[in-house]
Amino acid sequence: MRHRTSQELPAMLAATAPRIALGSPEFKRSNRAMFFGGFSAFALLYCVQPLMPLLSHEFALSAAQSSMVLSISTGALAVSLLASSAVSERLGRKPLMVAAMAIAAVMTLLCAFAHNYPQLLVMRALLGVALGGMPAIAMAYLGEEIEPQSLGLSMGLYISGSAFGGMAGRVMTSVLSDHYSWRLALGMVGVAGIAAAVEFWRSLPDSRHFAPAHGGWRSLPSGFKLHLSDAGLPWLFVLAFLLMGAFVSLYNYIAYRLLGGPFTLSQSLVGAVSFFYLLGIYSSVWAGKLADRYGRRNVLWLMAVIMFSGLLLTLSNWLPLILLGVAVCTYGFFATHSVASSWVGRRATSNKALASALYLFFYYLGSSVIGSATGVMWGRAGWPGVVAVLAVALVLALLVALRLRSLAPLGQAEK
Repeated sequence: MRHRTSQELPAMLAATAPRIALGSPEFKRSNRAMFFGGFSAFALLYCVQPLMPLLSHEFALSAAQSSMVLSISTGALAVSLLASSAVSERLGRKPLMVAAMAIAAVMTLLCAFAHNYPQLLVMRALLGVALGGMPAIAMAYLGEEIEPQSLGLSMGLYISGSAFGGMAGRVMTSVLSDHYSWRLALGMVGVAGIAAAVEFWRSLPDSRHFAPAHGGWRSLPSGFKLHLSDAGLPWLFVLAFLLMGAFVSLYNYIAYRLLGGPFTLSQSLVGAVSFFYLLGIYSSVWAGKLADRYGRRNVLWLMAVIMFSGLLLTLSNWLPLILLGVAVCTYGFFATHSVASSWVGRRATSNKALASALYLFFYYLGSSVIGSATGVMWGRAGWPGVVAVLAVALVLALLVALRLRSLAPLGQAEK
C-alpha cells in the first residue's frame, strides 16, 4: 500500500472536511469577519475620494491630477492582486488577509503626515500594494469554505461590508475635513482600519479546504491560460472593468459638480451623498439571494439595467433627481458586482484565488483607467461629458451581461 506524501495529506483533508453551512456558528463568524474585511478595504481605499477637491485647492491640481490619489492606489492594487494570489496559494488565505489589512491601515495613518502631494501618492501606492492581499483572497476563501448553495449570500454580505466601508470612509473624511483637516480625517480612518483588522483576525475561522500549492510562480502562466480560455470568465473580467470604472468615476466627479454652482454644497453635505452606499448593503445581499434562486445569468443583466438607468437620471439639473440617480446607480452597481463576483467563484474549477485576482485586477484597473480618463472629460465638457463616457461603458457592460446569459453552465452548481 502506497504511503501518502506530505503534499497529498493537506489536499485529502481539505477534500473531506465539511463546508461551512448556513446558520452554523462558523457561518456567522466568517460573515462577520468578511464584513469587517470588506469594510476596511473600501474605507481605506476610497476615503480620499471626497477629498479630491480639497487636494486640488491645496496643491494646485486639476481634477484629473487630483484623481491620481485614488487611481494610483487602485492601479497598484490591480497589479498586486496577481502576485498576492500566488503567495496565498503557498502561505494560506487568512494570514495574508490579516497582514494586508494591517499594513494598509498603517499606510493610511502615514498619509496624514505627507509633506507634499508626491509623498502622498507614494503612500497611497504602497497602500494599494498592501491591499492586494485582501479582496481576491477573500473571494477565494469564501469559494473554498462556504457551501455552494449559500455562497451568493456570503459573497453579498462581504460586498455589503465593502459598501458600508466605502460609505463610512467617505463620510468620516468629509465631515472631519470640513471641520478640522484632511490630515486628521485620514488619521482617523487609519485607526478604524487597525481596529477592523483585529476583529477580522479574531472572527475568521481557519481554512479547512485550503491545500498549499507547490507550483509557486511557475504555475501562474498555466493558471492564466486556464482562466482566460474559459468561455465565461474573460467576459466577467471585462464586465468588472467597465462597471467599476463607471461607478468610481461617478463618485469621483459628482463632488466637483455639487460643490460648484448652482448647488454650492458644503464638503460635509457632499460627503453625505456616500450614505447611498448603505443601499449597496441591501442590494448586494438581495441580488446574491436572487442569483442563488434564479441563476446568475438571469439576474446579472437586470442589475446592469438598473445601474444604467440611475446614471441617466444624473443628467438632470434638479438636485433631488440627481441624488436619486446616484442612489439608483449605487444600488445597481453593488447588486451587479455581487452577482458577477460570486459567479467567478463558481465558474473557476481550480486555482480560485487566481481567478478572483484576475476578476479584481480588471475591476481595479477599470477604476484607475476610466476614473482618471473621465477627469479629462470633466475638464473639457463638464458633467454631460462625464455621463457620455460612463454611458458608453455601461452599454458595453449590458451587452456583456446579455452575452453571459447564453453561456452554457459547467454544471448544476454553476447556474
